[in-house]
Amino acid sequence: MEDKLKAIEARYSHIQARLGASETYNDPALVAKLNKEQRELEPIVTAFLAFQKAKQDMAEAQALMGDPELKDMAREEYQAARDALPELENQLKLLLLPRDPNDDKSVIVELRAGVGGEESALFAHSLFRMYSMYAESKGWSVEVMSANETELGGVKELVFLIQGDGVYSRMKFESGVHRVQRVPETESGGRVHTSTATVAVLPEVDEVEIDVDPADIEMQVFRSSGAGGQHVNKTSSAVRLIHKPSGLVVECQQERSQFQNRDKAMLMLRSKLYEQAQTAQTDAITQERRSQVGTGMRNERIRTYNFPQGRLTDHRVGLTLYKLDAVMDGDLDEIIDALRAAAQAEQLKEQAAQ
Repeated sequence: MEDKLKAIEARYSHIQARLGASETYNDPALVAKLNKEQRELEPIVTAFLAFQKAKQDMAEAQALMGDPELKDMAREEYQAARDALPELENQLKLLLLPRDPNDDKSVIVELRAGVGGEESALFAHSLFRMYSMYAESKGWSVEVMSANETELGGVKELVFLIQGDGVYSRMKFESGVHRVQRVPETESGGRVHTSTATVAVLPEVDEVEIDVDPADIEMQVFRSSGAGGQHVNKTSSAVRLIHKPSGLVVECQQERSQFQNRDKAMLMLRSKLYEQAQTAQTDAITQERRSQVGTGMRNERIRTYNFPQGRLTDHRVGLTLYKLDAVMDGDLDEIIDALRAAAQAEQLKEQAAQ
């Protein structure tokens, strides 16, 4: 491991030198690439330097133990450095784990109402609000790409784009079936109902990453529809794209321009085709979205939101929190951090078995 860390430290120093060179400033693309690589390597180099310092402190303290006047102080310093080493070593192992190549990407999120009728559609809208508030807390932007709304303010289907640095690295853990237990607004008897909504998180894909032959696409235009709005049902600006080889269908109707809707629909289609290609490469079961932690498939329940008890449970890691109101207001970090830690622990386990 140490040889690999020294090579990373050398690469980091090389990048710093190149960024400081005058000729680099004339190439903005190169500057952006080097800055990105530097940001990725910096946590590893920082941890490695701390690890090396702890080892050096141990050696220096051990050398001082022979001095009667300094041995007590030296023993304390030696023990402190020795105690820090295991944590620093574990931190380095985590930092050296293979990164998901999609982690830095923005995402397209698909929300769909599941079991539970109108209450399911209302819950799907609640999830959209939760993710929007979480995105705002991270400084990310949210843009609705397609929406099929209900008369009571729910959504049968909602597709939206979240853009920002490292969005996929955190949002990927939200893929799966979300279950809610609460008293619906439409329930007069006060009975608790159980409903579900599904979430799929796809990394945003550039044109260069997935090649789509225009001859394979059938484009249909239709009038926008929805629960209301000045633009609804007036012009045929909504776009539906059908990818004939795969059978994938995407729609976009949020923009006024047919051309804008087509561009957004193409973005959605590329992301779906990219995910489909990835699924095939990893021998996963086709046509299913996979949970990002463990081995469960997307049709498994990953999380329960129990409103009467103010309780949230993530079933993948056995995490239960009694702060549901805060979670629904976008406070997701504690849940996502636990899921990331579980994913990293699984990676370490697999790495040790190899």
